[in-house]
Amino acid sequence: MADTKTLKVKLVKSPIGCKQSHRDTVRGLGLRRLNSVRELQDTPAVRGMVDKVSYLVQIV
Repeated sequence: MADTKTLKVKLVKSPIGCKQSHRDTVRGLGLRRLNSVRELQDTPAVRGMVDKVSYLVQIV
């Protein structure tokens, strides 16, 4: 388990005014407020979620 890859994802733009599914995706990533950072496992599912809301988040 020591060699599992992780991503640090940071919310840099507010999801207010975005589609509901994009707001749900941000919430699913565990991001709550601006500049919040989460360290997530690098899986295809997480990569897809990050790609979907790439205009709201940043990989740190």
